[in-house]
Amino acid sequence: MQSATDRFLRYLKVERNSSDLTIKSYREDLLILQEFLADSMGNCPAPGQITPRDLRTYVAALHEAGYAKSSVARRLASLRSFFRFAQREGLCESNPAKPLRNPRRERKLPHFLSGAQIGKLLSAPSSKETLGLRDRAILETLYSAGLRVSELVGINLDDLDLEDGLVRVRGKGKKERLAPLGSHAVRAIKRWHRVRSSLPSGKPQGKTSPPLFLNKFGNRLSTRSVARMLEKYLKLTGLDLRTSPHTLRHSFATHLLDRGADIRSVQELLGHKSLVTTQIYTHVSTSGLRKVYEKAHPRARKA
Repeated sequence: MQSATDRFLRYLKVERNSSDLTIKSYREDLLILQEFLADSMGNCPAPGQITPRDLRTYVAALHEAGYAKSSVARRLASLRSFFRFAQREGLCESNPAKPLRNPRRERKLPHFLSGAQIGKLLSAPSSKETLGLRDRAILETLYSAGLRVSELVGINLDDLDLEDGLVRVRGKGKKERLAPLGSHAVRAIKRWHRVRSSLPSGKPQGKTSPPLFLNKFGNRLSTRSVARMLEKYLKLTGLDLRTSPHTLRHSFATHLLDRGADIRSVQELLGHKSLVTTQIYTHVSTSGLRKVYEKAHPRARKA
């Protein structure tokens, strides 16, 4: 099983060009399965010896351990991909994970900020400090382009086209897309760029273009650093501490749809592969629905 896992992970890296984070998730999911089978059966069998019943027992154990339905569904997806690979490589005759159904997921509405709250957050960084200008540019870019935080920290200087208000980002699976930047974000990036060189020189970048956003040591900013930075401004402004960098992406999508944007366009802007993923943002306020109804329905208005 371990040998098959290693082959699968190499396949993901070399042939599928999967991200390091994706490979890490698959590795952890398969390791947990191996440990469970080894504990329950005395030793972990080869892929061809694992049955749907073994996997159902494993899934039941995940539910009993209190794993969220979304986590169970993700682990099942990992198993299906692994056994599909194993079947193609002749390591098993059939895919024992194929008959298993995903648990019915609860579709929770994402936490997002109102327009006023976004304005309060974006104005919190100091415009008199170098790192304050950087932080303002980060927050403006996250909200303006609806980026994942991993996409934000991966931006290099040559990814920017500030004249046309565009930035090239690398999303999941290292897929590239062009994301538009609003005028506020463009101005904030230009202000940050003017003082960016005042930070120390970081690690050499080789042939790669230098990163746009740096930490105080002059190196590429990490996703964890962005989260800590945001937490500082949440406390400063008194906004909900549940807010994460991804909340700005949720807010971006919600505000676009609330103001009449087409869901297909929002899907493209977010870089979603499936429209189903984007549809979670189609919640609209009751008052907004009422306005649409009164404007569009011929017998809605009072005589």
